[in-house]
Amino acid sequence: MLENLICELKKEINKLENIEDKVNALNSVREALREVSPFKEPVDCIRWIKTDCIQANEYNPNKVASPEMKLLHTSIKLDGYTQPIVAYKIDNNHYEVVDGYHRNRIGKEYKDINKRIHGYLPCSIIDKPLDERIGSTIRHNRARGTHQIRSMSDIVIDLVKQKWEDEDICKKLGMELDEVIRLKQISGLKEAFQNHSFSKSWEEFENKYYKNQQR
Repeated sequence: MLENLICELKKEINKLENIEDKVNALNSVREALREVSPFKEPVDCIRWIKTDCIQANEYNPNKVASPEMKLLHTSIKLDGYTQPIVAYKIDNNHYEVVDGYHRNRIGKEYKDINKRIHGYLPCSIIDKPLDERIGSTIRHNRARGTHQIRSMSDIVIDLVKQKWEDEDICKKLGMELDEVIRLKQISGLKEAFQNHSFSKSWEEFENKYYKNQQR
């Protein structure tokens, strides 16, 4: 019975000549299948979203040099998109990149790729508030080793301003306590230590970095 249903579904989708109608139909099928899937991971439902509907975020410290961008283009050109762009749905027509900014750029800026994927990009959708999306972006970047220390200090300060405790920053961004304190120091802002708990974290930091200097 399932095989017959699959055959009928393929026939119906093949009847759609307009690429937008076909993509919308495929996205709907994937979303419907996810409802009965035992896997509730974002990657279990990849949607194709128009490139014009996807925008970069303003907090990503990940930077890729020109040679690496060219290599990424070559990789996507030869292997195709093997990883989706992780995105947040702002509204029905707008999405924001959480991870995959450069994969997003390749699909938009390189005409050969854009033509091949019909002006769409594969997206895995997550639904989280802004501070949690920042955490997601940093975790993705740090897992690849592609984050910048200066930008990271700015992000830590932003999270401090949003009342994140040091322990939360460590846990959510995969950082050590001394990393958080050093990034606060780099910022040069007194406000970074306004609600800082010195009783434990500062003692650990001093013992690790200044104990030998005091002898």
